[in-house]
Amino acid sequence: MNNKVYDLIIIGGGPCGLACGIAAQKENLDYLIIEKGSLTESIRMYPRNMHFFSTTANIAIGDIPFAASGRKASRVEALQYYRAVSEYYALQTQLYTEVINVKKTNQLFEIHTSRNEPLQARHVVVATGYFGLPRQLNIPGENLPHVTHYYEEAFQYVHQKVVMVGGGNSAVEAALDLYHHGVDLTMVVRKDDFKRTAKYWLIPDLRNRIKEGKIKVKFYTEIEKIEQDWVWLRNHQTSTVEKYPANFVVLLIGYTPDGHFLQKIGLKLNERMVPEFDPNTFETNVPGLYVAGTVQCGIHTEKIFIENGRHHGTNIVQHIKSKVLVNK
Repeated sequence: MNNKVYDLIIIGGGPCGLACGIAAQKENLDYLIIEKGSLTESIRMYPRNMHFFSTTANIAIGDIPFAASGRKASRVEALQYYRAVSEYYALQTQLYTEVINVKKTNQLFEIHTSRNEPLQARHVVVATGYFGLPRQLNIPGENLPHVTHYYEEAFQYVHQKVVMVGGGNSAVEAALDLYHHGVDLTMVVRKDDFKRTAKYWLIPDLRNRIKEGKIKVKFYTEIEKIEQDWVWLRNHQTSTVEKYPANFVVLLIGYTPDGHFLQKIGLKLNERMVPEFDPNTFETNVPGLYVAGTVQCGIHTEKIFIENGRHHGTNIVQHIKSKVLVNK
């Protein structure tokens, strides 16, 4: 094992994890950010033409202004911005490295990764977000090759019949993108309307496309089974089941933190997967182990995002600095 002991290891290289690293660097802590994918992997996986809900000023980190073509940045602009910030601060990162486990022995944490050799740290921050684990419908056919829980771009669906499940931000934006590419789209929404949290400036456009018959929508409806080129839909109002054509199925029903991993490393979670932590310091039931960003709110992923999660690192680092660190 490497004898080096970090003051802080941050698990997750998204905006909140990077902000934690910046806070640590400003306080001269010896830190490392570990990310299982690319820098800001979750943003890289966003739809290619996506624009952020928040303004650029509200997703900026490290006191570095975020210049974009409009008030709300595109995915590409965000990727370039966070890359530039990481280079400006020369943040210490280890990418394409998955953290397998975190164990605490006496006063030190031992971090086991996909690179085999364990790392040691006095403190650990979990900033893993939630985008890597899609919610499941747990229905037959959900794992077929033509079914996806992520939306990248529209062109792959041109001249195809697509059934999309979901009524939130991701589904609304994807639906309009598909419409602009002439895709034969049917939206399946479990409730009587789209989510109230969906991007309000997009909803009128979507409703107009529905009125024109350019986008079809089935409210009060759920998918019961997926087959090649077909889905089985159940309408809760009429209690009828319909076999409906679908060359592709896109399930945009949300994502959740990895509760199995969080429990594995010792965190106490409630029934909503919310970890136990101090609301001021963000320290969990495991002393020296902190949570930052969306992972704090369990399945309620709409409560924490970059806007508020980017400030968590400051609280965490100040709490670490208030402790008496073991002499290096």
